[in-house]
Amino acid sequence: MKTDGARKVFGFSIPTGVITNIFSMYGIYCSTYLLAVVTVPYLSRTLGPAAWGVLAAIQSFGGCLLLGVEFGFTFSGTRDAARATGDRDSLREVVSAVQGAKFVLGLLGCALALVVELSMPLFRDHPDTFWWGIAWAVFQGSNLMWFFQAIERMRLMATLDFVIRAIAVAATFIYVQGPGDIWVALACQAGASFFSLVVSLVLVSKITGFKVPKLSAVRGALAGSAKTFIPRNASTLFSVGNTFLLGFFARPEIVGFYAGADRICRALTGLLAPASEAVYPRLSHVATQSRDRTLRLARLGALIMCSVGMAMAAFMWLLSPLLVRLLLGPGYEAAIAPLRILSLLAPLIALRNVLTIHWMLPLDLEKELNSVVLACGALNVVLAIAIAPRFGGVGMAWVVVATQASAALGVWFVLRWMRLDPFSNGRSNGPDAVDCHVQYRAEPVAK
Repeated sequence: MKTDGARKVFGFSIPTGVITNIFSMYGIYCSTYLLAVVTVPYLSRTLGPAAWGVLAAIQSFGGCLLLGVEFGFTFSGTRDAARATGDRDSLREVVSAVQGAKFVLGLLGCALALVVELSMPLFRDHPDTFWWGIAWAVFQGSNLMWFFQAIERMRLMATLDFVIRAIAVAATFIYVQGPGDIWVALACQAGASFFSLVVSLVLVSKITGFKVPKLSAVRGALAGSAKTFIPRNASTLFSVGNTFLLGFFARPEIVGFYAGADRICRALTGLLAPASEAVYPRLSHVATQSRDRTLRLARLGALIMCSVGMAMAAFMWLLSPLLVRLLLGPGYEAAIAPLRILSLLAPLIALRNVLTIHWMLPLDLEKELNSVVLACGALNVVLAIAIAPRFGGVGMAWVVVATQASAALGVWFVLRWMRLDPFSNGRSNGPDAVDCHVQYRAEPVAK
């Protein structure tokens, strides 16, 4: 973990390594999401609502599969590597175990995809498109960005990743010419993810090297990551997965309208994620050393992110008609109403990220967090099945908002009950607040 200086932000001392991580994470975000959004206006017009809906449904399932391959290692792997920084042998053990686990998960994901393809006519009718989507999910889920994030050396990887994905976007504009070229769009994404993975593997091999992990190490990595899988992927499970669920109840065009609104919303609210994930390694490290510094960083994150979330919500609500017209094109007016509803997600996601990524995870409170998120996930599925068949995309948008609100309020109530509320001015608001409700499980901190 680098400690080469710090800068003052709102009176707080922020290490330069964290600042570099933030800028690099936003570079990766631009390459992964914003470049993808650049293709939305072209693909929505070129493919039309029906073919666009098919593409969106396949990408939605691929996104869920990606989460299974990634399996929360963005948090657990990052935390383990951040705590092992400076020890090359320990870093090699961590990266080898994580990538070995991802390889196993990728094989299991492909087996699951085969079952889903045979079970769902929408996928069975478009096999080429479906399997290119699976390839994208496996390659993207296997990436090693978490490692560079942990050691705070992301600048080079972010630049290379951006260049690779920019080339893929250019290829999409050149080779996708009509509804019959749906598979080409996903092939371009899969190719970009594959080359980005290869580049990251080469760089990591020079930094730490690899070794064939023991089966026990792979099992240990999976067990450790299982605790952070749900916190890492809650937002995506509540949004991307719902596009897949909607495909069971609605025509492809309806799926296309909802997916268009969802893409626009996620492109904007996704701007909150890089900052949260860039600060996370530092918070995990600081949580083992200083209660006061952890609390100050968490509160600074809350101030900045919640303010930005409110501004995003207002922006999307007011400009929904313009955003739909510019990004999706004519014929997608039905996406305006879902987009306005989904705009409410921005402040909810900002609050949830602060409470979970900046506070609960650095304090090793995965068990409590997982309980809340699992309950909200069950609520999401029940509401989707009850509401989507009757109200379509608008109903599904309300389902997502209700689920995210339940998740944010749920973790806050749990923290209040445990006397670990980071916003409280009481005497029991720090990581060392221990009573009959909770035993703080992170390493002892110095006051």
